[in-house]
Amino acid sequence: MATQKVGIREFRAGLADFVTSDVPIAITKHGQTVGFFIPANVDRAADVAALKSAAAKLDELLDLSESDIDVIVEEFGDLRHQVAK
Repeated sequence: MATQKVGIREFRAGLADFVTSDVPIAITKHGQTVGFFIPANVDRAADVAALKSAAAKLDELLDLSESDIDVIVEEFGDLRHQVAK
């Protein structure tokens, strides 16, 4: 994998694009390399799946009735007191 060289101003201006890149970036200032940016390979499909799962759980919570919420709050209080002992 080849390293791309960019000036520090170009890097700053295009940071959003460089973050999503798969190519390491050599950052230069006055022609001299001053640092490297190595983007993390992120599994975006896993992130999307996790967000969808969290959204589904949130939807379930939003659909709870007031009495269901009261039961959950009471159970939480009981567990909190058990842990504190």
